[in-house]
Amino acid sequence: MSLLRGAFTVGGWTLVSRVLGFARDMVIARAIGTGWVADAWAVAFRFPNLFRRLFGEGALNSAFVPMYAKRLEGDGKQAADRLAEEIQSVILPVLMAFSAVAMVAMPWIMQVYAPGFVGEPQKMALATDMTTIAFPYLLFMSMVALYSGVLNTHGRYAAAAAVQSILNIVLLIGALIAQQLYHPAPGDPLWGMTLAYSCVAAGALQFLFLIWMLARAGIHLHLRMPRLSPDAKRIFVLMVPGIIAGGVSQISIFVATVVATLQDGAPAVLYFADRIYQFPLSIVGTAMGIVLLPTLARHIRGGREDLALYWQNRGVELAMLLTLPAAVALLIISVPISIALFEGGAFSRESSEAVGHVLIAFGIGLPAFILVKVLQPAFFAREDTATPMRFAVATLVVDVALAVGLFFALGRDVMGIAIGTAAAAWLNVALLVWASRARGHFAMDSRTLDRLWRIALASLVMGAALWGLMQLVGGWLDEGTAKKFAALGALCFGGLIVYAVAVVALRGTTLGELKDQFRRERATRIDPPTA
Repeated sequence: MSLLRGAFTVGGWTLVSRVLGFARDMVIARAIGTGWVADAWAVAFRFPNLFRRLFGEGALNSAFVPMYAKRLEGDGKQAADRLAEEIQSVILPVLMAFSAVAMVAMPWIMQVYAPGFVGEPQKMALATDMTTIAFPYLLFMSMVALYSGVLNTHGRYAAAAAVQSILNIVLLIGALIAQQLYHPAPGDPLWGMTLAYSCVAAGALQFLFLIWMLARAGIHLHLRMPRLSPDAKRIFVLMVPGIIAGGVSQISIFVATVVATLQDGAPAVLYFADRIYQFPLSIVGTAMGIVLLPTLARHIRGGREDLALYWQNRGVELAMLLTLPAAVALLIISVPISIALFEGGAFSRESSEAVGHVLIAFGIGLPAFILVKVLQPAFFAREDTATPMRFAVATLVVDVALAVGLFFALGRDVMGIAIGTAAAAWLNVALLVWASRARGHFAMDSRTLDRLWRIALASLVMGAALWGLMQLVGGWLDEGTAKKFAALGALCFGGLIVYAVAVVALRGTTLGELKDQFRRERATRIDPPTA
């Protein structure tokens, strides 16, 4: 499967998941607004997700996928599956023990994770209960990450990407059941407890779904007695720096949540802003990272360094083709997006504007967040998790310093946290590019350099068009729900059409190139790209 086809497969299913996620968040926003229940939910949902992304999607995938690909390339499917069984048999009891300890210790953990809740016993108690209930989600989703890595390495991207939608579907069903059975008022704590129980139920369903998809692919991973084989030891050694390298953005979110708890409403504002900017980040960044890692690992293990460089350049090119217009859009229409998606019920215009302002800062950092996802796989594919770890530590220090400093400098404004996070992401990109070039592992070829300025110009043309459209439909945002969605639709589809025409006219890409890359991945050696 080609890089573009794989990215579109993952991105397409992620798009479905994100659309369902917006439906979920629209329901949640109207049910709990940005009050104390929303603050408790934001903390409860982030905590197990933090560890899931660190241990599962971050560290485990960055360490496991290259070694699984190496075993598959050199020794065949049976040997590769045995490696997966060894890892499964070790991490399963470790995760069970970790989850049990965390759930028992949750009242003390929350004193550190949500210090701003200490003086509000009701909020602290609800956040503690919800986090304890939802925490087994970590166990299920870490196993899902392992199974997804196996499927992705075999080129079966659809199943691992489709599983994301289950969470949103289950949360929507849970909210519907709560509404029909109990009719809770907006801001009622029952909404929070419903979401927590739905979260852990969704994790179990995702786990079972991927076991079924593995079986359909002819992959049967049996449980073994835990044993640290040499390869298993190697994976866990690589996981330690990978926890930081692959999860720096999650650690940043953790720090941001801790700081945000010091201001009422700030955790909820940060949560809803995060949900919007995660839309392009997940569709593009996560998709590119998922597809690039096994692609680069296969070529590097096969001694095809020229192909690895070629496909990483195409990864940068494709990522910016899809990301730069999204970043420009967030700078211009962030508040209208928040109004159309969330405003109503317990969610006020003041809340919409607060979320929109935070989105502007996230928009500045969006290209950097996605470039990190594109650049890190080149290190992971070479079993180098230490270098990204060192850079992650450096950027994390900068992130924390800026986030805390700007939060208080701006009068406890959560926008300061977002600015710090965006600045740290760009620093991470600069360090990754510097190290890659110094080692001869990456250099932009002439095609990528030529495409980038054309894509940037097309994005600016789209930005000007969006500003003009805002003057025409901005008034609709003060009317009913139908008019709000009509305004958002006009802005999104109008901007998309203008960008598509502009990027083709400026030759930022061509339909022929996209069609050619979508059909196949080059399997032969190519001439090294011109730096």
